[in-house]
Amino acid sequence: MAKLNMVQAINLALMQEMERDPAVVVLGEDVGVNEGVFRVTAGLHRKYGAERVIDTPLAESAILGTSIGMALGGLRPVAEMQFSGFSYLAIGQLEGNASRMRARTRGLFSCPLVMRMPYGGGVRALEHHSESREATYAHFPGVKVVIPSTPRKARALLVAAIRDPDPVVFMEPKRVYRAFREEVPDEEEVMEIGRADVVREGTALTVVAWGAMLHPTLAAVDRVQAERGVRLEVIDLLTIAPMDVNAVAASVQKTGRCVVVQEAPRSFSVSAEVIAVINDKALMQLEAPVRRVTHYDVPTPYFGREMLYIPDEDRIGRAIEETLDFA
Repeated sequence: MAKLNMVQAINLALMQEMERDPAVVVLGEDVGVNEGVFRVTAGLHRKYGAERVIDTPLAESAILGTSIGMALGGLRPVAEMQFSGFSYLAIGQLEGNASRMRARTRGLFSCPLVMRMPYGGGVRALEHHSESREATYAHFPGVKVVIPSTPRKARALLVAAIRDPDPVVFMEPKRVYRAFREEVPDEEEVMEIGRADVVREGTALTVVAWGAMLHPTLAAVDRVQAERGVRLEVIDLLTIAPMDVNAVAASVQKTGRCVVVQEAPRSFSVSAEVIAVINDKALMQLEAPVRRVTHYDVPTPYFGREMLYIPDEDRIGRAIEETLDFA
C-alpha cells in the first residue's frame, strides 16, 4: 500500500477510472500536455491521448458547457477549473443546465459530470485563487458538493463522484495537496457521497469541520483533551450537499455542545446550515450556544496577511474551551 499525498491520490483515481471506463474523459486548461498547474493530471495525456485528455481554451463556461453535452451524449467528463476563483464564469451552465437536467426532462436524462477545482487559502496564492465558496455551489438543487480532507478520502470520493449519475462539484483543498501523505490502497476503493465521517469519538463536545480545516481542528482537539481530560467528538462532513444531517444531529444529541469550523466567511455559510440542522434536530439537547470559527466577512486578503484570516489551532481551541465552560 503506497503512501500518497492528495495530488497523487486524485491522480490515481483518475487513472483507474479512465482505465475502468472508456467513457471517462478529462478536460480543462493545461490538463493535457502540461499535466495541470498542480500536476494532478500527470501522465494522463501520455497514457490516454488527446481524445480523452483534452486541453481547452481559457473559457470556463465553454469547458462546463461542453462537459454537459458530453454527459448527455454518454460520456463521463471530469472538467477541471484551474482555480475555484475562475469557476464562477461557469455558474450559468452549472445552475441553468447541469443542475436542472434531471428535473427538466422528468428523469429522461441525467448529467453525470464532475467539476473539479482547487480551492481555499494558505498557499500564498494570488487574488481569485484562495476563496472558499462551497456554500455557493451547495445552494443549487441537483448538484452534489464534495470536499475531501485526506488523500485516501479524496481518491475514494472522486471515484464515487465520477460514477455518480448527477453533477458533482469536487472541491480540493489545495493547502492539503502536498501537506502530508497517507496509505492509499492500490485496489479500488469507493466512499459513499452524502455520508460524514466521525474521525474522533467523544462525549463532551462535537466539532464539525471539513476540507483543510479538519487538520487544525484535530490539533486543537488533541490539545484540549490533553489539558482538560475530556473526550471530544470530531465530524468530517466530506459532503456539503447533501449534508449528513443525521450524523451531525446524533453527535450533538449525545454531547450537547458544538463548535463548527469553516474557512469560508461567516455570513450565509455552510456553518449556518449546520447550526440550522442542530436547531431542527437537537435543540433540546443543547447545553450551550453553538459557536463558529470562520473566515471574516471580508475578501480574502493578499498572502502577507493570509494566515491571519484562516482559522488556526489557537482560535479553534479557544472556541472549544469557551463552549465547554458555558454554564
